[in-house]
Amino acid sequence: MKLAFSSNAYMHFSIEETIARIADCGYSGIEILADVPHAWPAGLLQERKDSIRESLTKHNLTISNINAFMMNAVADPRQPYWHPGWTDPDPHYRAIRREHTKRCLQLAVDIGAKNITTEPGGFLAQEQSWQQGADIFYEELMPCIELAEQLGVDLLIEPEPELLIETFGQYLEFVDRIDSKRLGLNFDIGHSYCVGEDPEEWIAKMQSQTRHYHVEDIAASRVHAHLIPGHGAIDFAATLREISKTDYDGWVTVELYPYIDNPDRAAREAHDYLQTLMKQLEIPIQ
Repeated sequence: MKLAFSSNAYMHFSIEETIARIADCGYSGIEILADVPHAWPAGLLQERKDSIRESLTKHNLTISNINAFMMNAVADPRQPYWHPGWTDPDPHYRAIRREHTKRCLQLAVDIGAKNITTEPGGFLAQEQSWQQGADIFYEELMPCIELAEQLGVDLLIEPEPELLIETFGQYLEFVDRIDSKRLGLNFDIGHSYCVGEDPEEWIAKMQSQTRHYHVEDIAASRVHAHLIPGHGAIDFAATLREISKTDYDGWVTVELYPYIDNPDRAAREAHDYLQTLMKQLEIPIQ
């Protein structure tokens, strides 16, 4: 396994400084936020892409993932992260999400990432059934899947509490209709715990789908609020042990966006906790 940290905790810093700080905290990888202020693809000039690549090389960091989930740049008044969504009743809003995802796929090629993550369909409107939402998500997602196949980039769906796809069962039902090797799962450990699916019980079941992991802790209440690993109720020893049993050798990215006031402290504490635990479990850290 390889440890990375998500840049979405460093909203007060440029992407270049974020890269330097995450490397200084001991990580070998970084998840890059495809949003302001880091890498909003709709306005990212070539010189900015070059600067990102040069900074990664300078600090010996690899991109674990492109986070195409958050869209603060749109400044939608309903909610800054999840809107516009895939299932929005307004097709013009859905188009913003679809075209952003296409740009993120191209961004992955341009700066050297193997995969991007997207939201699992968005909120359901009051008049929408789950199946109606899934049908809309499918129609909007398929052009992105086609582009992912052309570019050779994996497009990963991340189940999220309160959105269309919350559970692994819903994820499997949705992806069953899509025949593409470029579609996969971003297994978010905390999200799984929030919806009552303890991660250690699902890791082996979802092994064939999982291409990337997000890690954060969650309180015993299972309320969706990201905590530094070790501060909540998730059994990380059992979780990491189950991941190791699957021979997963990819990225485990720590995502702690609520800690924007002191991201260095959160990044270091999470790294020290996970590294110590992995050594105790004799899990190799690449």
